[in-house]
Parts: sequence; structure tokens; C-alpha cells
Amino acid sequence: MFGDLFEEDFSFISNHHCGKAKKSKPRDFEPPAPRDFTNLSGIKNQGGTCYLNSLLQTLLFTPEFREALFSLGPEELGTLDDSSKPDAKVRIIPLQLQRLFAQLLLLDQQAASTTDLTESFGWNSHEEMRQHDVQELNRILFSALETSLVGTSGHDLINRLYHGIVVNQIVCKECKNISERQEDFLDLTVTVKGVSGLEEALWNTYVEEEHFENENLYRCGACDKLVEASKSAKLRKLPPFLTISLLRFNFDFEKCERYKETSCYTFPSQINLRPFCEQTEMDDSEYMYELFSVIIHKGGCYGGHYHVYVRDVDELGNWQLQYLQNHPQIFQFSPDENKVGLREIHKLTFKSDFQGQDLQSPPQKNDVQWDSEKNPPRLKDSSAGCHWFDLNDSKVQPIKEKDIEKQFEGKESAYMLFYRKSQLKRPAEARGNPRYKIPTHLLNEMNAANTELQKKRVECDSANNGMDLHLHLSSCYMFHNGALHPALTWKESVVDLTIDRRKTLGDLRQSVFQMLESWEGDMVLSIAKPLPAGLHLYQILDGDELTLDGIGLADGADVFVWNGKEVGGTKVMTGPDHEPVVINVLRLAEYNEGGKGQHFTESQHVFSCSTKLGELHRALAPSGGIILKNLSGPEKEAKNWEVLLEEDMNRTVRSVGLTDGCSVLILDSHDQSFVNVSSGNLTAFTYDISWLQVKNFCRTGDEEKHVKITATIETVMADIKMKAIRELQLEEELANASCLRPVSGNGKLLSPVPEDYTVKEAELKMGSLLGLCHGKAPTSTQLFLYFIVGSDQVASPEMEIVVEETISVKECLNLMLEKSGLSGDNWHLRRIDWCYEAGEALSQENATLKELNVCRGDTLVITEGKLPPKGFLKIPIWWFKSSSPKKHGEPAQDQVNGLTCQMDALQVSPAGDSPEHIHTGMDLCYAGTIEITGEASLEDLKMQALTLPCCQEQVVPLPSFLRAWTVDSKRPGKLLRSNKQRLNDYRLGARVEICIEPLQKEENLGPHELLLRVQMGIPGERDYYDSMDLVWDISKECTAWALRQRVAAHYCLPVEKIEIAKYFPERFEWLPISSWTQQISKRKRKKKQESLQAAPYHLKDGDVIGVKNLLLDDMKDFSTLRDDIGKEKQRQLTLEKKKSLQMLRNPHLENHGGQLKTASASQIPRVKVLQESQGSLQQKDQGNAPNPEEKKLWK
Repeated sequence: MFGDLFEEDFSFISNHHCGKAKKSKPRDFEPPAPRDFTNLSGIKNQGGTCYLNSLLQTLLFTPEFREALFSLGPEELGTLDDSSKPDAKVRIIPLQLQRLFAQLLLLDQQAASTTDLTESFGWNSHEEMRQHDVQELNRILFSALETSLVGTSGHDLINRLYHGIVVNQIVCKECKNISERQEDFLDLTVTVKGVSGLEEALWNTYVEEEHFENENLYRCGACDKLVEASKSAKLRKLPPFLTISLLRFNFDFEKCERYKETSCYTFPSQINLRPFCEQTEMDDSEYMYELFSVIIHKGGCYGGHYHVYVRDVDELGNWQLQYLQNHPQIFQFSPDENKVGLREIHKLTFKSDFQGQDLQSPPQKNDVQWDSEKNPPRLKDSSAGCHWFDLNDSKVQPIKEKDIEKQFEGKESAYMLFYRKSQLKRPAEARGNPRYKIPTHLLNEMNAANTELQKKRVECDSANNGMDLHLHLSSCYMFHNGALHPALTWKESVVDLTIDRRKTLGDLRQSVFQMLESWEGDMVLSIAKPLPAGLHLYQILDGDELTLDGIGLADGADVFVWNGKEVGGTKVMTGPDHEPVVINVLRLAEYNEGGKGQHFTESQHVFSCSTKLGELHRALAPSGGIILKNLSGPEKEAKNWEVLLEEDMNRTVRSVGLTDGCSVLILDSHDQSFVNVSSGNLTAFTYDISWLQVKNFCRTGDEEKHVKITATIETVMADIKMKAIRELQLEEELANASCLRPVSGNGKLLSPVPEDYTVKEAELKMGSLLGLCHGKAPTSTQLFLYFIVGSDQVASPEMEIVVEETISVKECLNLMLEKSGLSGDNWHLRRIDWCYEAGEALSQENATLKELNVCRGDTLVITEGKLPPKGFLKIPIWWFKSSSPKKHGEPAQDQVNGLTCQMDALQVSPAGDSPEHIHTGMDLCYAGTIEITGEASLEDLKMQALTLPCCQEQVVPLPSFLRAWTVDSKRPGKLLRSNKQRLNDYRLGARVEICIEPLQKEENLGPHELLLRVQMGIPGERDYYDSMDLVWDISKECTAWALRQRVAAHYCLPVEKIEIAKYFPERFEWLPISSWTQQISKRKRKKKQESLQAAPYHLKDGDVIGVKNLLLDDMKDFSTLRDDIGKEKQRQLTLEKKKSLQMLRNPHLENHGGQLKTASASQIPRVKVLQESQGSLQQKDQGNAPNPEEKKLWK
């Protein structure tokens, strides 16, 4: 439960510090916050450690425990600095506890971290996030401390403070013989259910007697017979500190569930234990105990949150301030709440407990007298030592003693009580002194840490309150075109200044004067803002007594330094009403080369946003011209343009919505045919002219060349072809016997573009490369298709065909068969999938290509064999023969761990059923193909599979003696359960293959049973015995611990004496299945644990589980010699694929003797595919992309 906390055998002589290799944690830039007004430190919650924090705070506020721990010096415990030394004896847990207590007492931070302490326990991040029971932690922590302190002067620390004795007695009523038994305790557990409070629970346990009478008699050893007797328990020895655990959690046997007892349960702040003790003759003071800590649980029995109420025995915290805050009519705080004073009518003279000085100081404003010290005053209180605080992880706040009564009942109620003897008195020097009895080395460490913290806070304060300003000097600027522009570069014209935002504008002005020693005359500071037109000035900064933050100056602001009137002799207009706006001005070009589009000239002009449109019209448009505005920036579609009418001429640039980047179009009187002035919209407008590349593929050799053809997106492809023919100086007759085909990035010719398409309809990008090829281009109602015969692109070259989109699938198939020289009706068409293999079949032979969404440029595959009737499945069947036992000494490469050794024999099912496809000598052989309706059951499929010639030799009594698998990636994949289930319910798919495995006995696996192949490792060898089937019920849980139990039971071995791992044959790797996270009691186990069916194991039917018997075999390496060979082959294959991909992606490289070099242009064929054959790279023409060989490599 708590990692190594309860397993720290002889940790006091540990040679390795648990924190030595701890994970690095990123250091926040922000230092931790200082302590609040209570002057006490909380503890950070690591995710689920609130129960630990509450217990640690209780131990901290137990001064006797704290001081006893501090009394153990480095000569007994060692030091953390020596933990890395091999011969050092370091007691890590008490050292980390000392260090944490010192931080909580002295380090000026709001909350301390327990990371180092929990790492000394051996906890990891998983354990830190899990919440446990605080009572159990209390016992385990004390046990670990006792073990760590063996051999030191603190070996009896726990017993000295917390050890008590209970005596159980049975008294014979006849001979008065007393039989007794002693029990030691560190804490007492008392019942809550049916009891009103603590005193009643103690009375029931230690005062009331249990009587043996009537049929329930006691056998007396002295009388040697059954007699009447009475049984009782008493407290024989009382510890200085009494810990009491309340049994809040119970079990309801009727509902069979746990629940939390939330009824009222009182407990006193002082208690007299005399009635419950064996010896009662001592003075009352020996039996009096005072409550000083209450650990509280908020929530239910399955989770919640812990916090603690603690009495500040040594008065280390500032509790009185809460009282001051609750009486504002008497006391008043300074603005930063660091000082407190009396209002005028309640002035009193009193002294501080720790300064001995009069707290009154000279009167200041508001008639409040402020204390000269930073810390709040400590008032004397009649209830000294009764100051209570609520310590809730990082949060600490004072409470009143009566607030404890709120924890008597409810979902948030007391869970553990801590009492101390009233006789225990604290020395006067310990009062209010957190440094009391702390060792010198810890004092020095905390002083250094506080100094470093203060330094970081100063640096952080400076960083948080510092602002960077960019000062623009007027002497480096000139004003033109409506804005300020640097006379030099921007970098040379700007001076960066960093200043505290809490300083005033006067301080900023003084800093600027000091930087510019030669400045003469008035200095005006104005907010500036870089705009597209240049730098523009806004409001002047005024009010030297105001802070920079108060005047709204932001970090990174631009400030212009000038005289407030002019720059370079030019008057500068400032403010938002004079912002310069950059407008794009477009005019129609006088010459347009061709196509349906229009060409424009574009220029930029700057206007003030307050400029009237009439002035803009006179500056830009000629007499009789008109202006259109476009508010969508660079977009120039007709629907975005709007005419500026005559009545708009008195409006400003800003009021009509013209901003930076907007465009206006200037049209002369002869260009106004494009405009419908009545509606104010542009009626004809297109994009700018661009160009396309055309390459000649009609001739071969050196005559191939490129030409550029100007076009717009509205230019028709037929016009582009005619221009290209003229530019290439080809015969005009070629226009009727040629077409344009886009060329892909790897040089492949794509499908021809219909000539009646525009560039936009053809989805061509400007600058694309087109090929001028022989052949008539398809019309817009025709489809250009690629097709191949079979799925092997190497054996069958890709062919092209043009068909009408309205022909049927059967007619298209006949045309393709005719073109490829094939005949017969034993063929069908399939689409090609993303892996460039035959995919979905076009099963509706009478449907048109258009209805089936066959598109221009698609690739179809002519596949041999008829399609099964509608509703039928055509399923290849593989037969799995039982493997022969492995003989000792066989080469490891001939076997793959028992059953899986023959998986690689599984091949893709052949198209035909010829017997030559049967793999002799293999465990898996091809049996044939069956056609079966999808409504048939799995049992029907097994019966039909038995009719295949290869299977008729097998003696199978019933279908339940057969096991069926799907075939995935050339291996058995999904196990098909339930013989009565329909095949359609399995969603097998059109290309499924089934593997049939014969069994020695009937099998009917349930939905929650997992079939695994387990194999035991041969001791001393990197090999395994034959695998065995193991059926594992995972209905309750599918965890590593449960699997280890099942495997151990299968082999009749102890659970702790086996190791297991899952085999990944595709990677030749074994992944050990660890279960240490599951080794906790069932009572503490979470409902949902880590399932092996999830990452990283993804456990499924048929997986191979390797088993190591640690009684005979100490080798924990699961790999075999064949795994080493397989990995090496995979590595070599990966290198070869990378080399092939490099050749595919860069066709200008050739392979010569293992070296790649650049080939000349004349050596590069038009389309090239590299394929691997017997270690050499061969080239073969392919006319289609994506490249099929590259697709295979991807796969």
C-alpha cells in the first residue's frame, strides 16, 4: 500500500538515498508565496496526500515528538549529503522528517512540499495520487520510524510517547481465580455506531463486564470445570499521548455495502481516564488528558478529503488576528494588512509579547496608530495555549474551540482524536519560538533558504512589475505621406527602456532626460502606435504624480518623445480622428493579353480617416470616373464591390468602412459598362491573369519542350490547347487528335481534361504543368479510367480507356476485356483501395458508372472469378494441422515458439482452388473456397468447410470440435464464437478468410472467456516447450495479477515464482506483464483496475504468453534465438525499403555499386518505378500514380 514505507528492513544503514535518482521537476519562475497572517505553513497536496499532510501536521504540533526527533544529530542519523557514498550509513526517513519539520517551522513559504519525504518512503507518482486510510498510515509510519531508529538514542521514541497497555481479565466466580492477558497499543479504536460519544464508548469497553452464565460458561483452569465468570478490560498503562481512532466506516450486511456512520458522536476537550484504568489510586492529574488535534474526514466510505484541527501548544502562530478582523469597530488595518491599529475612541497602550515595546506610534492619517513592525502584533490572551487552527493542505486559518463541535456529526466529521496529558507543560522559552531546539545545521540551512527565497521574490517582483517601453525620438523621424517614418532604420530610431510600473510619470520623464543629455526645451511624451501607413501619435501623457500603471501605460508600449507641436518642421496631427489609412487603388490595364479575365494595375495611397470621399475622388478619379469600394481586403469578386454614389461624397473614409487593406476600383467612363449604377454593383469581374505550363508529349526525344500560356481561371481548356500548339509550332491538324493531361509531381500523366472545361472547373492551379498528348480528350459526359488485370501491378501493366459515364458496369468490363485481349465471363470489376490493391467489388453489374460514383481518373481492377450471388459470401478456407512436437536440438530458426512457428506459412488466398497451392509440411494449408449465405450460422460454415477435399480426411465428430478464426495480416486474428450466430452478425466483410483448427474435445467459449497460448520456458535455454491452450475467465477482472494467478494455477506453481510476458510476433518482441501495482488487499483494490485488453498489452484471443519458472530458471530474458534472427532480418528489410523509397522519391538518382549518384537528363525515362528483385533495383514503366511500388512499401 505504501511502497517501501513498511518494507524498510535496516534502512538505517541504507547505502542508497531514495531521492538520489528522483525525477527532475521543473522549477517555476515564481517563488513560493510567503506565509500568511497566521505565520504557519501548510503542506502541498501531491494529488491524494491530504491524509499524510494531516498526520504530519499533528506530529509537528506535538512538541515532545518534534524535539525528540530534532535531538538526533548527524552523528547518529548521518547526513543526506552522504547518501550517495557507498559505505555511508544514512537513516533517510528520520532525516527527511527532520528537514520537513524545520521547513514548516522556519521557511517563509505558504506551503511545504513532501516530495522528498514520500520518495524516501519509496512512493512513486502513482502512489502519491491514491488516497489511503490515515489510521493505517499512522501505524505504518510509526513502525518505519522505529525500524529506522534502531541503534540510536531515539530507538524508544515511539514507545516512550505513544505506547500503552490494555489488560483483559476473566474472573472465576467460584474460586476467584483471575486469568489475564496484556495487549500493547499505540492507538485505541472505539466504536461509533449506537454510541453517543467517546466517554460512553470507553465505558462500554473498559468498565462494563461481560458475564459467562447459563449455557455460555467459562472453563476455569483452577477449577477444571465450566463455571460462571466475568470478563473485563482495563487500561494498565497510559501513554503521554493518547491516539483514538473512531470506527466511522461500517458494513451493512443487509445491503451488502459499506457506509459511513455520520450520527452525532461527542468527545470532550478534557477527559479523565480514571474510571477506565486498572490502577485508580493516583492523583487526578495522572489521568487528565487534553485534546490537541482532530483529524477530520469529509466525504463517504469510498473517498473524500482529510484536514486537521490542531491546538497551537507553543503559540507559534498568530491566532489573535482573526479576533481583530472580527471586530472592525475597534481595530483597523493598514491598506496592505501588514499593520494594525486602534481607532481613536479605543486607543490603548499595550506591549508586544516578543518586542517589549509600546505599539503606539505617532498619529498618522485616518487617526489610526500603526505598529512600526511589519508583523501583526501578538496580544496576550487569557486562554493561552488554546489557539486552534484548521490546517487544510496549503491553507491555514484560525478557528475557535467551539468550531470543533461542528465535527461531531455529518459527512464532515472527526475521524482521529489526539490527546496529551495535562501534566505535560512547555518551557517558557519554547513559547512563540519556532527555533526552539532545532539543530544548528538545520537552522543554517533554513536561514540560507530564506535568504535565497527573499532574493528570488525581489527578482520576481521586479520582473512582474517591470515594463519595457519603446521610446521613439523625434530627432530620428520625419513626417510625410500622412504618418511618421524613421529617417534611419527602425532599430536605430528606437531606444528601449525598462522601468517599474509603480513609478510615476515624473520618474519616467526624469529617466528620459537622463538618457538624452542634449535635450533642450519642453519634453512631451505621447502614446504612439505603428500602423501600416507608419507611426501615428495619440494622447499626450499628463499627470507627473500618477503611476505608470494608473495612466494605463502597458508593457511594450510605444512612446514618442517630442516638443508636442511639430516634427522636422512639419505640424503633426494626433489622435484617433487623424489615423492614416492605407488603401489599395486598382485600375484596369490598357492592354489585356487574352482569356475572359481582366488585368489590373495596383498602387497604394494613404489618406486620413477623416478625409471626405469628395477629396478622395478628386485625388484619384478622372473627370466622369467612378469609384467602387471593396471592404473584404484582397478579394476582388464581383459581389464584394459597391459603387460610391454622389450622395456619399460628403462622408469620411472611416464612416464608409474603408480601413487598412481595403481596395477601391477606379473606372473611367469607357470602362463603366462593367457597372450597374442603379444597383451599385459590379456585373462583370474576374481574377488577374496568370499562366500555365504545357509540355509536348506528342513527340519523343529532344523535341520535348515547355511553353508558358497566359490564362485566367475562366479560360477554356480548348483555347489553351490551341495556343500551346501554336507556341510549340505544331501542325494545326493535331488539334483534333490531341488532349491536355495534367502531369503529377513524380512525372505521371493524369487523366485528360475535357476541352469545354474552364481552368477553374478543371481544378487546375495557376502554374501547373500540362502535357500535350496524342488521343482525343474526353467530353464532360465521358470518363477516363485506368485499369489493370489482377492485383499484381508488376505482371500486369496499367492501361487506359475512355467510356461514357452512363454505360453499365458489365459493358465497361467487356470493353476493358476486349482492350486487354481477354475473353470469357469468369471476370468481375473491383475498385482499387488506398494500398493499391483490389478492394470493393462493383457487384451491381447493371448499374451505371455514374450511379456507382466512379469518377474521372479512377483505377479499376479486372479480377478473375465470378461474384457470388447477392447475399452470399465467397470465403477462402485455411486448415490448421496440429504441429508435430519439437525435438530437442532442432535449429531455433525452424520454429517460432511452438504454435506461432507456422504462422508465417499463411499466404494470401489464391484465386483458384488448385491443389498446388497447398503448402505441404506446413501447419497451415489452403483448403479451398466456399460460397455460403450470410444468413447461415457459424456451424453451417464449419460443416461446409468439412466437405472440401483437403478436410475430408480429417475425422471431426461435430462442429463444436472445430475452432474458427479470421485471417488478419497473414495470421489468425479474431476468434469466432457461438456456433449458432449468423455470419452477417460477425461483419466479416467481402474479403474475409477463415482458418479452421481441429480440437481434441468440444469447445463452446463464452463471451467473457479469453483463449491464450501459454508456453513454458526450457530452463537454461532460450527456447520453449510446446504451447498449450489456456481458457481464462475475464468476467470479473482482466488484470495482470489475475492472469498471473490463472497461469500459476495452470502449472501448479506459486504465483510469486513465475514471470510472464506477451509475445508480439510481428516485432519479434516480448513484453513482460508486471503486476506489482495489483498486489494490494482486495479491500483496498479499486473497482476499475488497469485492464490487459488496453494499452500496452492489447490482450486478445490467440495471444502467446511465455512463462518462466523461477524455481528452475533464473533467466528473465524471454527472447529466443529466432527472435534475434527475425529482428536482424527486419532491420535489413527496413534499410532496403528506405533505400528504395529514396530512389522512388528522387528519380534523378541511380544506384551504382551501392552508391547513389545523379543521372543525366537523357538517362531519365518519362515515368519510372523502382522495384526490388533479388537484391538489385530494376526499372519498369508505369503510367499511373500513386506509385504502386511505393504503396507497397507504405503498407
